Amino acid sequence: MLRIENITYAVEGRPLFDGASAVIPDGHKVGLVGRNGTGKTTLFRLIRGELALESGTIALPRRARIGGVAQEAPASDVSLIDTVLAADTERSALLAEAETATDPARIAEVQTRLADIDAWSAPARAASILKGLGFDDDEQLKPCSDFSGGWRMRVALAAVLFSQPDLLLLDEPTNYLDLEGALWLESYLARYPHTVIIISHDRGLLNRAVGAILHLEDRKLTLYQGSYDQFARQRADNLAQAQAMAKKQEARRAHLQSYVDRFRYKADKAKQAQSRLKALARMQPISSPQEAALRAFTFPKPEEMSPPIIHLEGGVTGYGQTEVLKRLNLRIDQDDRIALLGKNGQGKSTLSKLLSDRLPLMAGRMTRSPKLRIGYFAQHQVDELYVDETPLDHLRRLRPAEAPAKARARLAGFGLGAEQAETAVGRLSGGQKARLSLLIATLDAPHMLILDEPTNHLDIESREALVEALTDYTGAVILVSHDMHLLSLVADRLWLVSDGSVKPFEGDLEAYRDFLLARDKPEPAKPAEAKPKRASRDTVLALRAELRKCEERVEKLADMHDKLAAKLADPALYADDKVADLEVWNRKYAELKDAMDRAETLWMEAQENLDAAQAT
Repeated sequence: MLRIENITYAVEGRPLFDGASAVIPDGHKVGLVGRNGTGKTTLFRLIRGELALESGTIALPRRARIGGVAQEAPASDVSLIDTVLAADTERSALLAEAETATDPARIAEVQTRLADIDAWSAPARAASILKGLGFDDDEQLKPCSDFSGGWRMRVALAAVLFSQPDLLLLDEPTNYLDLEGALWLESYLARYPHTVIIISHDRGLLNRAVGAILHLEDRKLTLYQGSYDQFARQRADNLAQAQAMAKKQEARRAHLQSYVDRFRYKADKAKQAQSRLKALARMQPISSPQEAALRAFTFPKPEEMSPPIIHLEGGVTGYGQTEVLKRLNLRIDQDDRIALLGKNGQGKSTLSKLLSDRLPLMAGRMTRSPKLRIGYFAQHQVDELYVDETPLDHLRRLRPAEAPAKARARLAGFGLGAEQAETAVGRLSGGQKARLSLLIATLDAPHMLILDEPTNHLDIESREALVEALTDYTGAVILVSHDMHLLSLVADRLWLVSDGSVKPFEGDLEAYRDFLLARDKPEPAKPAEAKPKRASRDTVLALRAELRKCEERVEKLADMHDKLAAKLADPALYADDKVADLEVWNRKYAELKDAMDRAETLWMEAQENLDAAQAT
């Protein structure tokens, strides 16, 4: 159980937490939400002990392991699979000790513990996680140095998932995943056996992978049970109720003030006026909860063009002499809303660059409407903004003849107010940089807008604003995103990019999600076509030896169980000053029971294997 009690913390004199409290029970999956800048990442650092509280406490069970993705995996010569396996430090240490231990009792303890932590299935589990995050069997054997930073972030995520900490803290984990990886992560987290807290603005993830929402607002923490959509409905009800109460109080305040203004200087009414002044002073203002105003985007409207705006026949494109996409037969009209689906590396960005004239057509024929204007947004463009210049400087360079008032109005239309307009880009938040890049991409009122992961740094309110802007936009939209909520509200056509080509996907996004999850499930084992060969004498002897080891392990654990039961039966353990000791012994007893269950399962499996071998 994670217990946060009355914590207070400030950064540079700005309070982020003031008497905030929350309790997260063991095994809960919780989404941590709140406006950008309220302190969500800081809370993670406080939980990990990287920052010191000014007051209050954050408590976890003794020996609880906390895990999270702090940075990408190093660019080392170690393979991906070995990097992930090394994350389980206990397993690695036990395997090393098993190679050198000479004491029979210690050897038995090591082997028992290896069995308890299911050490022998670890490579298969690690490979399964890496595959879910987009690495095939061959890539898993390559060194980390072969992969870019974004892919090494996936390796770091795989490592922390494999190590299975008691408390898993994930800060925007889908920002470096594609849609396929994000859907796999949703499914994995829903089955994760321990406590998870996720900072995310991905509404789909918060609806499917968590069962509670921890809301950070007004320097306080409030835990809501249910998915994000349930939280949003309850939050809206609370907001409406608070606003109604505040309105009623304001009317009451105005009435009292009016009486005071009229009669405070009249002798026969002075006493009543003073009474009302005191009532006004006693009234505690009802503060409405912070509500981020919908920071709308304003996309300029292009003139209408005759369809199709792009027609591609037998197209081939790629890099240099390498063909990435072939057999491209595509048509785009100005009213199209198209989502590109497919794993990273299949060619979604390649197709986007071809359509935006950033890659040449190597073969085939492409017809474009005359005077076609295309707006292009990709994550790398956010990183290529001039960090020493202000947003106003960027617009002055692109529109040198435009009046400053017009430039400021454009920035305001993308949620960048007067203060942000004159702030160096390097000091802006990721969301503010993304807004500036979106403004630049749509500056010329494009007939087609290509968006490659536009939501990575946008909070939930900004994502909803983007949905509204794209709904009102009268040009074509080509969208690449891991945000299922955004895709479901914007796209009405799905193109699957795979196996070197692009085809329409027949079905909706839920059908695509089901397709991906079904594809990743292991195929059922096929029935044996021929009678198995009779087990050799050596095989039978090895199975008998394994059975004896399992029996000895169960006997050893049973003996330990009897001793612990006797310890827990001692009345002295339940004295008031022994509460901490009692907690330790109870935990040991629970761990032992769990180990006994696994040991007995292994014993039964060993017996079944021996019986099957002797029967053939």
